[in-house]
Amino acid sequence: MNSTPMNNDNIRKNLSGERILLVGGAGFIGHHLALSLRSYGADVMVSDNLMVNHLVNHLYSNISPIQRSLYRLFLETRIDLMRDAGVHLRNHDARTFGELSLDFDEFSPHRVVHLAAISSAVEAKKNPGMAFDLQLNTLRNTLELVRLHKEQPKQIMLLSSSTVYGDFSTPEVNENTRPQPKGLYANIKYMSERLLRAYRDHFNIGCTIIRPSALYGERCVSRRVSQVFIENALSEKPLPIEGGGQGKLDFTSIHDLIDGMVRALAFFQPRSNTYNITFGHARSIADIANIVREVVPNAIFEERPAAPDKPIRGTLSNLRAREQLGFSPSFPIDTAYKLYCETYKNLWHQAQKSLSS
Repeated sequence: MNSTPMNNDNIRKNLSGERILLVGGAGFIGHHLALSLRSYGADVMVSDNLMVNHLVNHLYSNISPIQRSLYRLFLETRIDLMRDAGVHLRNHDARTFGELSLDFDEFSPHRVVHLAAISSAVEAKKNPGMAFDLQLNTLRNTLELVRLHKEQPKQIMLLSSSTVYGDFSTPEVNENTRPQPKGLYANIKYMSERLLRAYRDHFNIGCTIIRPSALYGERCVSRRVSQVFIENALSEKPLPIEGGGQGKLDFTSIHDLIDGMVRALAFFQPRSNTYNITFGHARSIADIANIVREVVPNAIFEERPAAPDKPIRGTLSNLRAREQLGFSPSFPIDTAYKLYCETYKNLWHQAQKSLSS
């Protein structure tokens, strides 16, 4: 266990003045992480090709005018918040070694966080080549630059996924559970973990692997189930309740994930470790559907068969992160997801009013 007191003062002490490069850091998770790191005094650079889930992608997509208005607001707000917080943003493509090397040469990062990836398993299945390219080729370039840089960063953090576990054979898994990934997205994430560990072993690179689960939170445009449900309810479309809604996910607020990631950066020891950064208590799909119905009483539920290609999931134990990082998730879905839905409802109605005026 880390003997350093794991409070905010020591997070600030350990991160203040640290140069932290976020590769693919302008997305949902990345911009929240950049803002949090800045609040602790870190110097942050985001390198992103602004290709996945960004402005042009959504302005030209086949979504409703209300969604287009909201997504524009979310994406512009991300950029505004990072600019105002003093985050450096470089519009570079990490798939190109030369472009990413410009950021390493300019910034000489002490730590690197690899976030570049396609947004979901659904998108990976639609475009496997891009999923491979955005996750693995960007990681290869990042690892090579970490290895070659004259001031080698002390830590590289990889954002993996809870999907690497595949079908849960028990209600709860921990980091010692053997991964058995299913599908393209999960296998590409696990390949990334294996590649990172190979560099750790061969080149003595300090690494941290983060496995989140079922995220939700403000300014997300990735159409995760938590966002799909509230949007469908607000647009009077049915909420797809697969398998009677009994499937379980360890729904995790973006704020809990970011707290865990920041702690894993601040209290990193010269070793490798993998952390489940989740709320640590799986809830059913029916549970979040019912929360949506509390906010939108006329929400329509539509029963569908369970999708055969979706893994059986459950709780991810976060005991290791609690013991080693002082991680203590504090955003249960009953309050945090409900607040997210209420906020989304207000923004939706504002956009609706603006478009009709």
